[in-house]
Amino acid sequence: MNAPLDQDALRQADRTEQEAPREAPRKRRPKRDVDGWVLLDKPVGMTSTQAVGAVKWLFQAKKAGHAGTLDPLASGCLPIALGEATKTVPFVMDGRKVYRFTVRWGIETDTDDSEGQPVVTSETRPTREDILALLPGFRGEIEQVPPAYSALKINGERAYDLARDGIEVELAARTVIIHSLELVEQPDADHAVFEAECGKGTYVRSLARDFGRALGARGHISALRRTRVGTFAEEELIPLAKLREVSEAMDDAPPLYALRPVEIGLDTLPSLRVSPAEASRLAHGQPIILRGRDAPILEGPVAITAGGRLVALGEAEAGEIHPKRIFHSGK
Repeated sequence: MNAPLDQDALRQADRTEQEAPREAPRKRRPKRDVDGWVLLDKPVGMTSTQAVGAVKWLFQAKKAGHAGTLDPLASGCLPIALGEATKTVPFVMDGRKVYRFTVRWGIETDTDDSEGQPVVTSETRPTREDILALLPGFRGEIEQVPPAYSALKINGERAYDLARDGIEVELAARTVIIHSLELVEQPDADHAVFEAECGKGTYVRSLARDFGRALGARGHISALRRTRVGTFAEEELIPLAKLREVSEAMDDAPPLYALRPVEIGLDTLPSLRVSPAEASRLAHGQPIILRGRDAPILEGPVAITAGGRLVALGEAEAGEIHPKRIFHSGK
């Protein structure tokens, strides 16, 4: 049963909120056509949506999106697409991701990370040998139950919204791929640091939970950093604080030095160069035919360029290229 509301405390909270200095509203800025990628090093404590909003505001962009959610607890690689680059987001999201994460043994939480409430504890602490013996069973294709506090939908509702309302959440196991998984170090008996390269849809929080259960030690994520998404690596990342600093130094001008080309989101796709006439056909939604003895043999998605610029995403099938997405920018 909920405790009765403390009316005096509520009135005091209202007064405190009214008396607290309010952050000055951001001044309105004109929106621009900005096309490209920002490889953001997301700080801890910020949601992915907040990070996208901050970058969108700094670049005065009309349109923005991200390639793979990072929890507020996590830091690291959050590729943010602006303008035409948003058309390439699915290809980046399908890429492999690399995480370095710390598991805290002895406590399993309802969120499977340090922001949740403890639900089970254990006095058991695994040895290095215990952990190394466990890892082979978590490599390759595995069945994984996502965390109850996740963005997956159940009958149209987000799982985390149901969980926060006290509704028991049961998510079905699904197949994910762990390409590599290594123990990096054990700084002390209560913690172990791992690095994992995962396929799409993998929850690292679930790995920590399942490690703990399999070892009888229980566990949760206490630190998490994503170091790679597809071809976007940690050494390319730019902190949000740096973007803000550069923008402020230029009288709030967009920090365009950090903008990467749209086509880097398609680095994993085969590329096809076409003539201006063929590019025009594609731009009007018409397919083109790959003719000639030297015509490339292609099947599936392909990035199409003309005159050194990205013009379309197409689907190759039986010697024909069908346009799927058209790019209207030369950036």
